[in-house]
Formats: sequence, structure tokens, C-alpha cells
Amino acid sequence: MDKALVVFQDKKIRRIWHNKEWYFSVVDVVEALTDSPAPRQYWGVLKSRETQLLTICLQLKLLAEDGKLRETDCASTKNMFRIIQSIPSPKAEPFKQWLAQVGYERVQEIENPELAQHRMKEIYQAKGYSEEWIEKRVRGIAIRQELTDEWKERGIKKDTEFAILTNEISKATFGKTVEEYKQHKGLRKENLRDHMNDLELIFNMLGERVTTEITCTKNSKGFNDCKCAAKDGGEVAGNARKDAEMRIGKSVISEKNYLKEFEKEKRKRLSSYDSLK
Repeated sequence: MDKALVVFQDKKIRRIWHNKEWYFSVVDVVEALTDSPAPRQYWGVLKSRETQLLTICLQLKLLAEDGKLRETDCASTKNMFRIIQSIPSPKAEPFKQWLAQVGYERVQEIENPELAQHRMKEIYQAKGYSEEWIEKRVRGIAIRQELTDEWKERGIKKDTEFAILTNEISKATFGKTVEEYKQHKGLRKENLRDHMNDLELIFNMLGERVTTEITCTKNSKGFNDCKCAAKDGGEVAGNARKDAEMRIGKSVISEKNYLKEFEKEKRKRLSSYDSLK
């Protein structure tokens, strides 16, 4: 999901990796090129006039504004060029160059996965995250990928099943589902893990890593077996969290997102520095 959005001149373009290439939301591209207040209607009129455009689009599920996955007209990089040609816009040429670059970078990342990690780190750095936090976040992504790969190998295919298993780990680790945790932090569409502090990330990683080990050791197969392993893995992390909280003297679970905490700490350090001058 970290790669599900790209930005062109402050306009968010949804995309999805399908059949070994990127597919982009046509409506989002129309909005970026035309600044139309009604991009869906604009696209509707366009495809009714040029019906051949429908033949080069696929209906793929993308995250909508309401937070749900909905079928959306999408086109590959090649076919998106064809659609852009039908849109009279001065932004067309720079958009084509941007689109080609985005596709090229993905090919590079497949050939050299370290490039994807490097670009991801640059994005987090630009947002103001510390090097220490970024290293934990990157490690957490790798651990999560290992777990989901195991689930796929053991028969987990549906998005709803992945969500349920993830919630089992979250509930056992933190006492909250992912959605409840986001509400606790005052988040809506944001990625929960991007707003966890260091300890939250660590216990989240512990729950998922132990779940992977239990899943492999017990040779879990199918949804029910994986669900039991997820609950057991989360309980290990949950017990560790409770022990840590008892010794620290406060809850690990924070209501605040990481960036607010980071900014507060930065201001505090600057204030202390100024007082020493």
C-alpha cells in the first residue's frame, strides 16, 4: 500500500501492480491533466465519444475515498498514453514523461530491490522521520512480507482473510484491531504503522515474526490453522508488551502519531539548545 499512490504536481494518482506492470486510475489521471471539478463525468463523456478507449481499460480494485476497495477503470502505462492523447491539455507532455519515469523506476526496482528500499527511505526522510525510526519501519516491512508470503503459500488468498489474520495479531499484541488502533490515534486513511512510535513498531514486528515462526513450525494450512498461529504469535508479543509496560511504568500504546511526537521532541531539543547559548 506504500506504493499504491504516486504524485504528479500535487495530484495523487492511484495505481496497482497487475500482470507485471503498473496500472493507473484513469479518473485520477483525467483530474491531474484537466483540473476538472467532475473528473468522473469528464471521463464518462470521453469514453462515450471514443468507445475504443473502453477496450484498453481494465476494472481493477483500488482504494476509494471511503476507505473501501472499489472497481475502477485502469490502464497500463502504454494504454494510458493512448488515453492522454484524447485529452486536450498543456500538461500532457510533462505527464507522459513522468509516467514513463514511474514505469522505468519500477522495472529498475524489480531488477535491483535495494533501489526500492532506498527510494522508500528517501520518502520517509523527506517527511521528517528519524534514521532510527526508518530502519525499524523498513525491517518491519520485510517481516510483514515474509509473513504474508507464508500465508499465501498456505492457502490464504482473499483480502478479507489477510485482514482478519492481521487483526488477530493486533488484538493479541495491543488489545485493539487495526481499525480500533487507528481510531485511538485519530487516524482515518493513513497507514497505522507510519504513525507508530519505536516501541509500537518493535512489538508489532515481534508479533508478526513469531507468527511466521509458529506458522512454519506447526506447518499451518488453511485459514483456521493460520488464525490460531496468528493469535499465538500476537499473544507472545502482547505478553512482552505488558511486561515492558509494568517495568517502564506506562503504556506503550500511544494516542499520538509519530510525526507529532517527533516534532515535539525536536522543538524541545531546540529550546534546550537556545537556553544554553
